Amino acid sequence: MSPEQNVDKMQEVVDYITHHVLDGQAWTLGGLHLDFAKANLPPWFTLSGLMGMIGAGLLCWLYCKVYDQKARVPRGITNFLEVIVVFVRDEIAVANLGKEDGRKYAWLFLTQFTLILTLNFMGLIPIFTTATGVLGVTAALAFTTFAAMVYLGVERFGFVGFLKNFIPHGIPLPVLFLLVPIEIAGIFIKTIVLSIRLFANMLAGHIVLFAMIGLIYIYGAPALPALLGGLFVFFLEMLVAFLQAYIFTMLSAIFVGQVLHPEH
Repeated sequence: MSPEQNVDKMQEVVDYITHHVLDGQAWTLGGLHLDFAKANLPPWFTLSGLMGMIGAGLLCWLYCKVYDQKARVPRGITNFLEVIVVFVRDEIAVANLGKEDGRKYAWLFLTQFTLILTLNFMGLIPIFTTATGVLGVTAALAFTTFAAMVYLGVERFGFVGFLKNFIPHGIPLPVLFLLVPIEIAGIFIKTIVLSIRLFANMLAGHIVLFAMIGLIYIYGAPALPALLGGLFVFFLEMLVAFLQAYIFTMLSAIFVGQVLHPEH
């Protein structure tokens, strides 16, 4: 193969990876190319937004149509969903917010966990794109945690009481002038950390995976050993998909728990 052909194939691989991991207003589905702009859809309707709607729609279908709430002995998909519900409720919500608050607000963390997990796994399917590899999507998910921290904190302590919780007890007054702004900034920093952590991990993993597969497309049989590496990375990405959903939800529960129980 000539160097020019190699360069052309490399560019095709780069274009595919870019299309898969970056946001846009077009979706290539096999031989079908959907252009949102030509369809007169609003500018905010992007590919990552479409993936989010597909993922949310899938979850609604599972919990509203497939999940059997009346089953005395859960079976099949219902049993699988029960495992997820109990895991998030007991190991994430109750563990970090206490029994009462954990059960009361478990729905928030269950929504975060299942949506992120669904979008992560959708990103491993070639016809879809990685919505959680787009910073705007992860920032929106992190904003739900920020909104929960502020809303639940104000609801429980009142606006003044919520602000007072940023003032540590037993600290000399001069130190408070330095410490209080840091405490207030912390609530914004936590939100930023949540969004960047998820975005960076999903983006990096998918770039590595598709780059390794792309080597086979470019160089053919001599690059077949890269297939084993690609398979290893793929299965690793399946683990990362679950792990990142868990870490995001766990950190969200910790942050909300810190707001609701500042004495701890």
